Amino acid sequence: MTKVLVVDDSALIRRVLSEILSEAGFEVAIARDGVEALAMLHAFEPDVVTLDVQMPRMGGLECLDRIMVERPRPVVMVSSLTREGAEETLAALDLGAVDFLPKPDGVISLAIDELAPVLIEKVTAAASARVGPARRLVERLRARRTEEILPKPQRRSGEPDGLVLVGSSTGGPGALETVLGDIGGDFPWPILVAQHMPAAFTASLAARLDGLCALDVLEVAAPTRLEAGGVYVARGGADIVVSRRAGTLVALPAPTDPAFRWHPSVERMVRSAMGHVVAERLVGVLMTGMGDDGAGAMSALRKAGGRTIAEAEATAVVWGMPGALVRAGGADLVEPVGRIGGRLSAMVAP
Repeated sequence: MTKVLVVDDSALIRRVLSEILSEAGFEVAIARDGVEALAMLHAFEPDVVTLDVQMPRMGGLECLDRIMVERPRPVVMVSSLTREGAEETLAALDLGAVDFLPKPDGVISLAIDELAPVLIEKVTAAASARVGPARRLVERLRARRTEEILPKPQRRSGEPDGLVLVGSSTGGPGALETVLGDIGGDFPWPILVAQHMPAAFTASLAARLDGLCALDVLEVAAPTRLEAGGVYVARGGADIVVSRRAGTLVALPAPTDPAFRWHPSVERMVRSAMGHVVAERLVGVLMTGMGDDGAGAMSALRKAGGRTIAEAEATAVVWGMPGALVRAGGADLVEPVGRIGGRLSAMVAP
């Protein structure tokens, strides 16, 4: 039986999460703050920890930092849907958390039916997730203070020669940092990113990536012209689709389509791009994440003459999405995350 430690300073949230997990067959223990969590880490030895971000005595980030040093294990952060909550959650993913869960607000009883399947799915995936090396909190903060901010190159106007389409979910922010950080500012194609996230988080993700790589990164919150060297992150809570306006390629947010299970939908992004760009000028990249979002569309893309890359199991936090692409025979290349950026640069070189 999978053991889960629920850490939250709210008695109501502890009770709700504990009841959902217990009824789903998990063995559950609780802690009221980071100090109690560290004690329970040794006494209970959980397989997964759900960890609140904001707590007294010891907050979630400090507690996570200690967990990843003392007894590394999969941690799912429970975060408020605010800008501050988004930034803290992204910092937690940097420190080694494998996923996050928006904290329910308002009338909890009305949110339980929606919360329960998401919580169960994320904890189940986390139980088998790969916990990678994480830098200490002090090291992260020191690195942020000493990073040299490089000027962004001017993007080239005109119709791009092709598009790169990237999909990711659980573990995706870290994978995106690695891949985009390895690509130079002279990259000749636009890059579209569908990362499964709530609406409150993707603006912070785009801003974070923009500060870490040579490319211009922005969230697609309105119809946006696609230009060489730009990275376009799908807005959470919506889908991103490729279209043409006045003969120009654009990306635009679209209301979520219930025909697609996950959002922003990788499947819908790729299929929309195939409707406006010949397959030979498209490259699909499917990285870490649970489920199979994008595997069908990218398999169709390869069959039509496009090229595809799946992240290797050895580096994926959860080898669900890329694994589904590989099993479907839809991957041209299967690469560890640290080699994907270089592969992309070689593929699209003029």
